[in-house]
Amino acid sequence: MQLYHHPFSVDSQKVRLALEENGVDYTSYHINPITGKNMEASFFRMNPSGKLPVFQNGSHILYNTIEILQYIERIAAVSSVGDDINLSNREVLEWMHKIQEWNPKYFTLSRVPEKHRLYVSKFIRRVIIARMAEFPDLASAYHLRLRNEYDTEEKLKDPEVIRRGELHLVRLLDEIETQLNNTSYLAGEEFTMADVMLIPVLARLVLLKLENEYIITRPSIAEYWKMVQQRPSYKRVIGRYFDGWRRQKTLTKTWCYIHMRSLLKKY
Repeated sequence: MQLYHHPFSVDSQKVRLALEENGVDYTSYHINPITGKNMEASFFRMNPSGKLPVFQNGSHILYNTIEILQYIERIAAVSSVGDDINLSNREVLEWMHKIQEWNPKYFTLSRVPEKHRLYVSKFIRRVIIARMAEFPDLASAYHLRLRNEYDTEEKLKDPEVIRRGELHLVRLLDEIETQLNNTSYLAGEEFTMADVMLIPVLARLVLLKLENEYIITRPSIAEYWKMVQQRPSYKRVIGRYFDGWRRQKTLTKTWCYIHMRSLLKKY
């Protein structure tokens, strides 16, 4: 089994947490979308949307995050010998879908300094154009992706798009706070795939330095966040990349790559 992902991708984190929690072995392939590696022809042929993560088991390829998590659960259930592994129930699935409905894309990009965001956006567009010329059989798919990049920049200029994303997040967190007032975990007293879905959302808020605004102001979520950070899966999937110098190393390496490629005009 192979997972194509990036450590800073929210949906990639959800899948990796599920793999770690269920003890499923896999081969990891890092694909950095900021440097345009998801536009490489070999990856793009497998997944023309260019989105992460992608989970592959033989000829079976999955792109939808919730479908991947359910598939991982089934693998774990089949592989377990004598262990009692239950698939996600209705309540867990409802929480999974609620959390997945919030898209962190515009929320995140709107908090990146405009100068840096536009620099990266311009680089990615040039990567797409270069791949389009290099692989004419994929030109139509690359063109759709290029159009998506332009659409993203247009939407980021619309304050209403940003406002809707923020309001959606606030409503979601308020509902989660109410739930955690009564339970240790999101769907009860046991850790489930609902928690796997939630943890990366909270980690994204911390990465954006918005913990005080969105987490600390909600006591039950704040307590929950402290608790889940102690899990081995969190430390392997998120903590090791977000804590201290490792986060700065990843960001610096990415920025240097983009800057050098832009200077050399090698896309």
